[in-house]
Amino acid sequence: MTSVARPAGPPPDDAFRAGQRPDDAIASGQRPDDAFRAGDHPPAPPSDLNALDQPIWPRTARRRDGVLTIGGIDVRDLAGEFGTPLFACDEADFRGRCRDFRNAFGDDDMVCYAAKAFCCREVLRWAAQEGLGVDVCTDGELETALSAGLPAQIITLHGNNKTVGELARALDAGVRHIVLDSFEEIARLAYLAERGGARPKVLVRVTTGVDAGAHEYIATAHDDQKFGFSLASGAAAEAVRRVLGSPDLELAGLHSHIGSQITDAARFESAARRMVGLAAAIRDEHGVQIAELDLGGGFGIAYTPQDHPVEPAAMARILTETVDAGCRAAGLRRPRLTVEPGRAIAGPGTVTLYEVGTIKDVPFDGGLRTYVSVDGGMSDNIRTALYDARYTCVLASRESAAQPALSRVVGMHCESGDIVVRHAYLPADLAPGDLLAVAATGAYCRSAASNYNHVPRPAVAAVRDGAARVLVRRETIEDLLRLDAG
Repeated sequence: MTSVARPAGPPPDDAFRAGQRPDDAIASGQRPDDAFRAGDHPPAPPSDLNALDQPIWPRTARRRDGVLTIGGIDVRDLAGEFGTPLFACDEADFRGRCRDFRNAFGDDDMVCYAAKAFCCREVLRWAAQEGLGVDVCTDGELETALSAGLPAQIITLHGNNKTVGELARALDAGVRHIVLDSFEEIARLAYLAERGGARPKVLVRVTTGVDAGAHEYIATAHDDQKFGFSLASGAAAEAVRRVLGSPDLELAGLHSHIGSQITDAARFESAARRMVGLAAAIRDEHGVQIAELDLGGGFGIAYTPQDHPVEPAAMARILTETVDAGCRAAGLRRPRLTVEPGRAIAGPGTVTLYEVGTIKDVPFDGGLRTYVSVDGGMSDNIRTALYDARYTCVLASRESAAQPALSRVVGMHCESGDIVVRHAYLPADLAPGDLLAVAATGAYCRSAASNYNHVPRPAVAAVRDGAARVLVRRETIEDLLRLDAG
Protein backbone atom coordinates (compact mmCIF):
# COMPACT_ATOMS: atom_id res chain seq x y z
CA MET A 1 0.00 0.00 0.00
CA THR A 2 1.33 3.41 -0.96
CA SER A 3 1.93 5.55 2.09
CA VAL A 4 -0.04 8.80 2.07
CA ALA A 5 -0.10 11.25 4.94
CA ARG A 6 -3.52 11.11 6.56
CA PRO A 7 -5.05 13.92 8.57
CA ALA A 8 -5.41 13.25 12.28
CA GLY A 9 -8.40 15.56 12.70
CA PRO A 10 -11.82 15.65 11.05
CA PRO A 11 -11.97 16.70 7.39
CA PRO A 12 -14.61 19.13 6.14
CA ASP A 13 -18.13 17.76 6.42
CA ASP A 14 -19.47 16.01 3.36
CA ALA A 15 -22.02 13.55 4.69
CA PHE A 16 -25.76 13.83 4.46
CA ARG A 17 -27.44 13.78 7.86
CA ALA A 18 -30.26 11.26 8.08
CA GLY A 19 -33.69 12.88 8.06
CA GLN A 20 -32.69 16.12 6.27
CA ARG A 21 -33.91 16.20 2.69
CA PRO A 22 -32.43 18.50 0.05
CA ASP A 23 -35.76 20.36 -0.26
CA ASP A 24 -35.68 21.09 3.49
CA ALA A 25 -32.34 22.80 3.03
CA ILE A 26 -33.51 24.76 0.01
CA ALA A 27 -36.49 26.05 1.97
CA SER A 28 -34.13 27.26 4.67
CA GLY A 29 -31.93 29.15 2.21
CA GLN A 30 -29.15 26.56 1.78
CA ARG A 31 -27.79 25.56 -1.60
CA PRO A 32 -28.80 21.99 -2.59
CA ASP A 33 -25.28 20.61 -2.21
CA ASP A 34 -25.06 22.13 1.28
CA ALA A 35 -27.90 19.84 2.35
CA PHE A 36 -25.54 16.92 1.94
CA ARG A 37 -22.84 18.56 4.07
CA ALA A 38 -24.79 20.01 6.98
CA GLY A 39 -24.92 18.49 10.40
CA ASP A 40 -22.82 15.34 10.10
CA HIS A 41 -19.86 16.34 12.22
CA PRO A 42 -17.26 13.65 13.00
CA PRO A 43 -16.40 13.40 16.68
CA ALA A 44 -13.00 14.34 18.02
CA PRO A 45 -10.44 11.54 17.99
CA PRO A 46 -10.19 9.46 21.17
CA SER A 47 -7.23 10.02 23.46
CA ASP A 48 -6.25 6.35 23.17
CA LEU A 49 -7.04 4.35 20.02
CA ASN A 50 -6.42 1.08 21.86
CA ALA A 51 -8.79 1.71 24.76
CA LEU A 52 -12.15 -0.02 25.06
CA ASP A 53 -15.03 2.16 26.24
CA GLN A 54 -16.58 -0.47 28.51
CA PRO A 55 -20.29 0.44 28.19
CA ILE A 56 -20.02 -0.15 24.44
CA TRP A 57 -18.16 -3.47 24.45
CA PRO A 58 -19.06 -6.92 25.82
CA ARG A 59 -18.56 -7.26 29.55
CA THR A 60 -15.70 -9.73 29.10
CA ALA A 61 -13.91 -7.72 26.38
CA ARG A 62 -10.26 -7.04 27.25
CA ARG A 63 -6.95 -6.38 25.55
CA ARG A 64 -4.32 -9.01 26.27
CA ASP A 65 -0.86 -8.34 24.90
CA GLY A 66 -2.51 -5.73 22.73
CA VAL A 67 -5.05 -8.11 21.18
CA LEU A 68 -8.79 -7.94 21.80
CA THR A 69 -10.17 -10.93 23.68
CA ILE A 70 -13.82 -11.79 24.29
CA GLY A 71 -14.85 -14.46 26.74
CA GLY A 72 -11.17 -15.07 27.30
CA ILE A 73 -10.49 -15.89 23.62
CA ASP A 74 -8.09 -14.08 21.30
CA VAL A 75 -10.02 -12.69 18.31
CA ARG A 76 -7.25 -13.92 16.01
CA ASP A 77 -8.05 -17.46 17.14
CA LEU A 78 -11.76 -16.88 16.56
CA ALA A 79 -11.11 -15.58 13.06
CA GLY A 80 -8.77 -18.47 12.34
CA GLU A 81 -11.28 -21.09 13.49
CA PHE A 82 -14.54 -19.64 12.22
CA GLY A 83 -13.51 -17.20 9.48
CA THR A 84 -14.61 -13.62 8.93
CA PRO A 85 -16.92 -11.85 8.99
CA LEU A 86 -17.88 -13.39 12.30
CA PHE A 87 -20.41 -12.49 14.96
CA ALA A 88 -18.72 -13.29 18.28
CA CYS A 89 -21.34 -13.51 21.03
CA ASP A 90 -20.40 -13.23 24.70
CA GLU A 91 -22.69 -15.75 26.42
CA ALA A 92 -21.97 -14.39 29.91
CA ASP A 93 -22.91 -10.90 28.74
CA PHE A 94 -26.22 -12.08 27.25
CA ARG A 95 -27.16 -14.05 30.33
CA GLY A 96 -26.08 -11.24 32.63
CA ARG A 97 -28.35 -8.75 30.87
CA CYS A 98 -31.26 -11.19 31.11
CA ARG A 99 -30.68 -11.30 34.88
CA ASP A 100 -30.39 -7.51 35.06
CA PHE A 101 -33.90 -7.13 33.63
CA ARG A 102 -35.30 -10.03 35.62
CA ASN A 103 -33.96 -8.60 38.89
CA ALA A 104 -35.04 -5.06 38.00
CA PHE A 105 -38.70 -5.97 37.46
CA GLY A 106 -39.00 -8.70 40.08
CA ASP A 107 -41.14 -11.80 40.30
CA ASP A 108 -44.50 -10.01 40.15
CA ASP A 109 -43.84 -8.71 36.63
CA MET A 110 -42.57 -10.40 33.47
CA VAL A 111 -39.68 -9.90 31.09
CA CYS A 112 -39.83 -11.39 27.59
CA TYR A 113 -36.87 -11.53 25.24
CA ALA A 114 -37.76 -10.09 21.82
CA ALA A 115 -36.54 -12.81 19.48
CA LYS A 116 -36.51 -10.52 16.44
CA ALA A 117 -33.33 -8.89 17.78
CA PHE A 118 -31.47 -12.17 17.27
CA CYS A 119 -33.06 -15.58 17.08
CA CYS A 120 -31.48 -19.00 17.25
CA ARG A 121 -32.26 -22.00 19.41
CA GLU A 122 -29.42 -21.57 21.85
CA VAL A 123 -29.95 -17.90 22.72
CA LEU A 124 -33.67 -18.56 23.22
CA ARG A 125 -32.70 -21.32 25.65
CA TRP A 126 -30.39 -18.88 27.46
CA ALA A 127 -33.27 -16.44 27.87
CA ALA A 128 -35.64 -19.12 29.15
CA GLN A 129 -33.03 -20.52 31.53
CA GLU A 130 -32.59 -17.04 33.00
CA GLY A 131 -36.32 -16.80 33.74
CA LEU A 132 -37.50 -14.81 30.73
CA GLY A 133 -40.37 -15.40 28.37
CA VAL A 134 -39.92 -15.01 24.62
CA ASP A 135 -41.92 -13.04 22.08
CA VAL A 136 -41.93 -14.02 18.43
CA CYS A 137 -43.26 -12.36 15.27
CA THR A 138 -43.41 -15.10 12.63
CA ASP A 139 -43.88 -18.82 12.25
CA GLY A 140 -40.11 -19.12 11.74
CA GLU A 141 -39.38 -17.55 15.12
CA LEU A 142 -42.18 -19.57 16.73
CA GLU A 143 -40.88 -22.86 15.37
CA THR A 144 -37.34 -21.98 16.43
CA ALA A 145 -38.56 -21.41 19.99
CA LEU A 146 -40.63 -24.58 20.07
CA SER A 147 -37.85 -26.68 18.51
CA ALA A 148 -35.47 -25.32 21.18
CA GLY A 149 -37.70 -26.97 23.78
CA LEU A 150 -39.24 -23.77 25.15
CA PRO A 151 -42.68 -24.29 26.70
CA ALA A 152 -45.39 -22.60 24.66
CA GLN A 153 -46.71 -21.05 27.87
CA ILE A 154 -43.83 -18.54 27.90
CA ILE A 155 -44.20 -17.52 24.24
CA THR A 156 -46.10 -14.47 22.96
CA LEU A 157 -46.93 -14.12 19.27
CA HIS A 158 -46.72 -10.66 17.65
CA GLY A 159 -47.09 -9.48 14.06
CA ASN A 160 -49.16 -7.01 12.06
CA ASN A 161 -50.15 -9.52 9.36
CA LYS A 162 -50.27 -12.94 10.94
CA THR A 163 -51.44 -15.58 8.48
CA VAL A 164 -54.19 -18.08 9.15
CA GLY A 165 -51.50 -20.75 9.32
CA GLU A 166 -49.47 -18.82 11.90
CA LEU A 167 -52.51 -18.20 14.07
CA ALA A 168 -53.59 -21.84 13.81
CA ARG A 169 -50.10 -23.01 14.78
CA ALA A 170 -50.06 -20.68 17.77
CA LEU A 171 -53.45 -21.97 18.89
CA ASP A 172 -52.36 -25.56 18.45
CA ALA A 173 -49.14 -24.97 20.42
CA GLY A 174 -50.98 -23.12 23.20
CA VAL A 175 -48.88 -19.96 23.30
CA ARG A 176 -49.24 -17.65 26.27
CA HIS A 177 -50.61 -14.64 24.42
CA ILE A 178 -51.49 -13.59 20.88
CA VAL A 179 -51.16 -9.84 20.30
CA LEU A 180 -54.00 -8.60 18.08
CA ASP A 181 -53.10 -5.95 15.54
CA SER A 182 -56.14 -5.39 13.29
CA PHE A 183 -59.90 -5.84 13.15
CA GLU A 184 -59.46 -8.51 10.49
CA GLU A 185 -57.19 -10.42 12.83
CA ILE A 186 -59.73 -10.31 15.64
CA ALA A 187 -62.33 -11.90 13.38
CA ARG A 188 -59.81 -14.36 11.93
CA LEU A 189 -58.62 -15.56 15.34
CA ALA A 190 -62.14 -15.76 16.74
CA TYR A 191 -63.16 -17.98 13.82
CA LEU A 192 -60.16 -20.28 14.26
CA ALA A 193 -60.68 -20.45 18.02
CA GLU A 194 -64.36 -21.39 17.64
CA ARG A 195 -63.55 -24.04 15.06
CA GLY A 196 -60.77 -25.49 17.18
CA GLY A 197 -62.49 -25.31 20.54
CA ALA A 198 -59.81 -23.04 22.00
CA ARG A 199 -60.09 -19.75 23.90
CA PRO A 200 -56.78 -17.95 23.45
CA LYS A 201 -55.63 -15.14 25.72
CA VAL A 202 -55.08 -12.01 23.67
CA LEU A 203 -53.54 -8.58 24.07
CA VAL A 204 -54.79 -5.60 22.07
CA ARG A 205 -51.90 -3.63 20.59
CA VAL A 206 -52.42 0.09 21.13
CA THR A 207 -50.81 2.89 19.15
CA THR A 208 -50.43 5.53 21.85
CA GLY A 209 -49.33 8.46 19.70
CA VAL A 210 -46.12 8.95 21.68
CA ASP A 211 -43.20 10.27 19.64
CA ALA A 212 -40.37 7.81 20.27
CA GLY A 213 -37.73 10.30 19.14
CA ALA A 214 -36.14 7.62 16.96
CA HIS A 215 -35.59 7.21 13.23
CA GLU A 216 -38.87 7.09 11.32
CA TYR A 217 -38.39 3.41 10.44
CA ILE A 218 -38.04 2.29 14.07
CA ALA A 219 -40.71 4.51 15.64
CA THR A 220 -43.93 2.53 16.04
CA ALA A 221 -46.36 4.53 18.20
CA HIS A 222 -47.33 7.41 15.92
CA ASP A 223 -50.69 7.02 14.23
CA ASP A 224 -49.50 7.03 10.61
CA GLN A 225 -47.87 3.58 10.53
CA LYS A 226 -48.81 -0.06 10.22
CA PHE A 227 -48.91 -1.33 13.80
CA GLY A 228 -51.76 -1.56 16.24
CA PHE A 229 -54.99 0.29 17.00
CA SER A 230 -54.95 4.05 17.38
CA LEU A 231 -55.79 5.34 20.83
CA ALA A 232 -56.63 8.85 19.62
CA SER A 233 -59.08 7.72 16.92
CA GLY A 234 -60.99 5.36 19.20
CA ALA A 235 -59.88 2.27 17.26
CA ALA A 236 -58.23 0.78 20.36
CA ALA A 237 -61.43 1.11 22.38
CA GLU A 238 -63.40 -0.48 19.53
CA ALA A 239 -60.93 -3.36 19.32
CA VAL A 240 -61.44 -4.04 23.02
CA ARG A 241 -65.23 -4.03 22.49
CA ARG A 242 -64.93 -6.60 19.73
CA VAL A 243 -62.67 -8.88 21.76
CA LEU A 244 -64.96 -8.69 24.77
CA GLY A 245 -67.89 -9.39 22.46
CA SER A 246 -66.34 -12.62 21.23
CA PRO A 247 -66.99 -15.66 23.44
CA ASP A 248 -63.99 -17.39 21.87
CA LEU A 249 -61.36 -14.80 22.87
CA GLU A 250 -60.14 -13.89 26.35
CA LEU A 251 -58.91 -10.32 26.84
CA ALA A 252 -55.72 -10.71 28.86
CA GLY A 253 -54.60 -7.11 28.61
CA LEU A 254 -53.14 -4.33 26.52
CA HIS A 255 -49.90 -4.01 24.59
CA SER A 256 -47.87 -0.96 23.57
CA HIS A 257 -44.55 -0.57 21.81
CA ILE A 258 -43.41 2.95 20.98
CA GLY A 259 -40.25 2.23 18.98
CA SER A 260 -36.66 1.13 19.15
CA GLN A 261 -33.28 2.41 20.40
CA ILE A 262 -34.97 4.84 22.83
CA THR A 263 -32.78 6.39 25.51
CA ASP A 264 -35.31 8.90 26.90
CA ALA A 265 -37.30 7.41 29.78
CA ALA A 266 -39.86 10.23 29.60
CA ARG A 267 -41.28 8.74 26.40
CA PHE A 268 -41.95 5.43 28.13
CA GLU A 269 -43.56 7.31 31.02
CA SER A 270 -45.92 9.08 28.64
CA ALA A 271 -46.93 5.83 26.94
CA ALA A 272 -47.49 4.13 30.30
CA ARG A 273 -49.77 6.94 31.48
CA ARG A 274 -51.86 6.74 28.33
CA MET A 275 -52.17 2.98 28.63
CA VAL A 276 -53.35 3.26 32.25
CA GLY A 277 -55.89 5.81 31.06
CA LEU A 278 -57.21 3.31 28.52
CA ALA A 279 -57.36 0.61 31.18
CA ALA A 280 -59.47 2.91 33.34
CA ALA A 281 -61.79 3.63 30.41
CA ILE A 282 -62.21 -0.11 29.81
CA ARG A 283 -63.12 -0.59 33.47
CA ASP A 284 -65.64 2.25 33.31
CA GLU A 285 -67.29 1.04 30.09
CA HIS A 286 -67.21 -2.72 30.56
CA GLY A 287 -66.61 -3.35 34.26
CA VAL A 288 -63.42 -5.25 33.31
CA GLN A 289 -60.03 -4.68 34.89
CA ILE A 290 -57.19 -5.79 32.67
CA ALA A 291 -54.78 -8.31 34.14
CA GLU A 292 -51.67 -7.43 32.14
CA LEU A 293 -50.10 -4.29 30.73
CA ASP A 294 -47.32 -4.99 28.24
CA LEU A 295 -45.23 -1.86 27.62
CA GLY A 296 -43.06 -3.47 24.96
CA GLY A 297 -39.37 -2.92 24.46
CA GLY A 298 -37.22 -0.48 22.55
CA PHE A 299 -34.73 0.18 25.35
CA GLY A 300 -31.64 1.75 23.84
CA ILE A 301 -28.00 0.72 24.17
CA ALA A 302 -24.65 2.46 23.77
CA TYR A 303 -23.23 2.25 20.26
CA THR A 304 -20.88 5.21 20.68
CA PRO A 305 -19.54 7.24 23.63
CA GLN A 306 -22.28 9.79 22.90
CA ASP A 307 -25.04 7.28 23.80
CA HIS A 308 -26.30 7.19 27.39
CA PRO A 309 -29.02 4.56 27.77
CA VAL A 310 -31.20 4.15 30.86
CA GLU A 311 -30.15 1.16 32.98
CA PRO A 312 -32.74 -1.61 33.52
CA ALA A 313 -33.13 -0.89 37.25
CA ALA A 314 -33.83 2.79 36.59
CA MET A 315 -36.24 1.97 33.76
CA ALA A 316 -38.08 -0.53 35.95
CA ARG A 317 -38.43 2.03 38.72
CA ILE A 318 -39.76 4.69 36.33
CA LEU A 319 -42.30 2.38 34.70
CA THR A 320 -43.57 0.77 37.90
CA GLU A 321 -43.89 4.11 39.68
CA THR A 322 -45.77 5.59 36.71
CA VAL A 323 -48.20 2.68 36.47
CA ASP A 324 -48.65 2.42 40.25
CA ALA A 325 -49.45 6.13 40.54
CA GLY A 326 -51.87 6.02 37.62
CA CYS A 327 -53.68 2.99 38.97
CA ARG A 328 -54.02 4.54 42.43
CA ALA A 329 -55.45 7.73 40.95
CA ALA A 330 -57.95 5.79 38.83
CA GLY A 331 -58.86 3.24 41.49
CA LEU A 332 -57.56 0.36 39.37
CA ARG A 333 -56.00 -2.86 40.50
CA ARG A 334 -52.41 -2.72 39.39
CA PRO A 335 -52.00 -5.08 36.39
CA ARG A 336 -48.98 -7.25 35.89
CA LEU A 337 -46.32 -5.39 33.91
CA THR A 338 -44.49 -7.00 31.00
CA VAL A 339 -41.54 -5.59 29.07
CA GLU A 340 -39.89 -6.99 25.94
CA PRO A 341 -36.19 -6.07 25.69
CA GLY A 342 -34.41 -7.46 22.66
CA ARG A 343 -31.62 -5.11 21.63
CA ALA A 344 -30.82 -4.30 25.26
CA ILE A 345 -30.08 -7.98 25.92
CA ALA A 346 -28.57 -9.20 22.64
CA GLY A 347 -26.95 -6.03 21.32
CA PRO A 348 -24.00 -5.14 23.57
CA GLY A 349 -22.53 -8.62 23.97
CA THR A 350 -21.74 -9.33 20.33
CA VAL A 351 -19.03 -7.87 18.12
CA THR A 352 -18.46 -8.38 14.41
CA LEU A 353 -14.96 -9.29 13.33
CA TYR A 354 -13.88 -8.25 9.84
CA GLU A 355 -10.63 -8.59 7.92
CA VAL A 356 -9.31 -5.45 6.28
CA GLY A 357 -8.99 -5.78 2.51
CA THR A 358 -8.15 -2.58 0.66
CA ILE A 359 -7.35 0.89 2.01
CA LYS A 360 -7.76 4.01 -0.11
CA ASP A 361 -6.75 7.54 0.81
CA VAL A 362 -9.03 9.67 -1.33
CA PRO A 363 -8.38 13.41 -1.68
CA PHE A 364 -11.33 15.76 -1.42
CA ASP A 365 -11.80 19.45 -0.55
CA GLY A 366 -8.14 19.85 0.33
CA GLY A 367 -8.08 16.87 2.69
CA LEU A 368 -8.00 13.09 2.63
CA ARG A 369 -10.63 10.54 3.52
CA THR A 370 -9.42 7.04 4.27
CA TYR A 371 -11.74 4.31 3.04
CA VAL A 372 -11.17 0.98 4.76
CA SER A 373 -12.85 -1.91 2.96
CA VAL A 374 -13.71 -5.07 4.88
CA ASP A 375 -14.92 -8.53 3.89
CA GLY A 376 -18.55 -7.95 4.86
CA GLY A 377 -20.84 -4.95 4.85
CA MET A 378 -24.51 -4.27 4.30
CA SER A 379 -25.30 -7.98 3.89
CA ASP A 380 -24.40 -8.55 7.55
CA ASN A 381 -25.24 -5.07 8.90
CA ILE A 382 -27.90 -3.11 7.05
CA ARG A 383 -28.51 -0.65 9.89
CA THR A 384 -26.09 2.03 8.73
CA ALA A 385 -27.65 2.09 5.27
CA LEU A 386 -31.22 2.02 6.64
CA TYR A 387 -31.01 4.29 9.66
CA ASP A 388 -27.66 6.04 9.38
CA ALA A 389 -26.76 4.05 12.50
CA ARG A 390 -23.52 4.93 14.29
CA TYR A 391 -21.00 2.34 15.50
CA THR A 392 -17.69 2.11 17.32
CA CYS A 393 -14.85 0.01 15.95
CA VAL A 394 -11.22 -0.69 16.86
CA LEU A 395 -8.18 -2.39 15.44
CA ALA A 396 -8.56 -5.74 17.20
CA SER A 397 -5.64 -7.96 16.14
CA ARG A 398 -2.90 -5.76 17.57
CA GLU A 399 -2.18 -2.48 19.33
CA SER A 400 -0.82 0.51 17.47
CA ALA A 401 1.01 3.67 18.51
CA ALA A 402 0.33 5.34 15.14
CA GLN A 403 -1.58 8.57 14.84
CA PRO A 404 -5.38 8.39 14.46
CA ALA A 405 -6.72 8.72 10.93
CA LEU A 406 -10.35 9.58 10.40
CA SER A 407 -11.63 6.66 8.36
CA ARG A 408 -14.80 5.30 6.85
CA VAL A 409 -15.25 1.54 7.16
CA VAL A 410 -17.07 0.27 4.10
CA GLY A 411 -18.23 -3.08 2.83
CA MET A 412 -17.57 -5.20 -0.24
CA HIS A 413 -20.94 -4.74 -1.94
CA CYS A 414 -21.77 -2.89 -5.13
CA GLU A 415 -23.47 0.04 -3.39
CA SER A 416 -21.95 3.39 -2.47
CA GLY A 417 -24.19 3.34 0.62
CA ASP A 418 -22.51 0.13 1.81
CA ILE A 419 -21.07 1.75 4.93
CA VAL A 420 -20.39 -0.09 8.18
CA VAL A 421 -18.94 2.75 10.29
CA ARG A 422 -19.29 6.26 8.91
CA HIS A 423 -16.70 7.91 11.18
CA ALA A 424 -14.02 5.74 12.76
CA TYR A 425 -10.61 6.76 14.06
CA LEU A 426 -8.20 4.00 13.17
CA PRO A 427 -4.39 3.90 13.32
CA ALA A 428 -2.60 5.42 10.35
CA ASP A 429 -0.57 2.21 10.00
CA LEU A 430 -3.67 0.05 9.43
CA ALA A 431 -2.90 -2.58 6.80
CA PRO A 432 -4.64 -5.28 4.77
CA GLY A 433 -5.03 -8.43 6.86
CA ASP A 434 -5.64 -6.57 10.12
CA LEU A 435 -8.80 -7.48 12.03
CA LEU A 436 -11.35 -4.85 12.94
CA ALA A 437 -13.99 -5.34 15.63
CA VAL A 438 -17.29 -3.44 15.42
CA ALA A 439 -19.05 -3.25 18.78
CA ALA A 440 -22.69 -3.81 19.72
CA THR A 441 -23.78 -5.78 16.67
CA GLY A 442 -25.80 -8.47 18.43
CA ALA A 443 -29.21 -7.03 17.56
CA TYR A 444 -30.72 -6.54 14.11
CA CYS A 445 -27.50 -7.40 12.27
CA ARG A 446 -27.38 -11.19 11.78
CA SER A 447 -31.17 -11.29 12.15
CA ALA A 448 -31.56 -8.83 9.24
CA ALA A 449 -28.69 -10.25 7.17
CA SER A 450 -29.14 -10.94 3.47
CA ASN A 451 -27.43 -12.68 0.58
CA TYR A 452 -27.03 -9.48 -1.44
CA ASN A 453 -24.51 -9.97 -4.25
CA HIS A 454 -24.86 -13.70 -3.47
CA VAL A 455 -22.72 -13.39 -0.36
CA PRO A 456 -23.20 -16.18 2.21
CA ARG A 457 -24.26 -14.98 5.65
CA PRO A 458 -21.66 -15.08 8.46
CA ALA A 459 -21.42 -17.54 11.32
CA VAL A 460 -22.32 -16.74 14.90
CA ALA A 461 -20.03 -18.17 17.58
CA ALA A 462 -20.63 -18.14 21.31
CA VAL A 463 -17.65 -17.49 23.57
CA ARG A 464 -17.47 -18.18 27.28
CA ASP A 465 -14.69 -18.94 29.76
CA GLY A 466 -12.06 -19.50 27.08
CA ALA A 467 -14.18 -21.81 24.91
CA ALA A 468 -16.03 -21.13 21.66
CA ARG A 469 -18.73 -22.99 19.77
CA VAL A 470 -20.88 -22.36 16.71
CA LEU A 471 -24.43 -21.11 17.33
CA VAL A 472 -25.27 -20.54 13.66
CA ARG A 473 -22.96 -21.99 11.04
CA ARG A 474 -21.58 -19.94 8.17
CA GLU A 475 -23.49 -20.27 4.93
CA THR A 476 -21.64 -21.54 1.89
CA ILE A 477 -21.91 -20.92 -1.82
CA GLU A 478 -23.29 -24.46 -2.03
CA ASP A 479 -26.12 -23.44 0.32
CA LEU A 480 -27.06 -20.65 -2.06
CA LEU A 481 -26.83 -22.83 -5.16
CA ARG A 482 -29.08 -25.48 -3.61
CA LEU A 483 -31.93 -22.95 -3.61
CA ASP A 484 -31.42 -22.19 -7.30
CA ALA A 485 -33.81 -24.30 -9.36
CA GLY A 486 -32.20 -23.41 -12.68
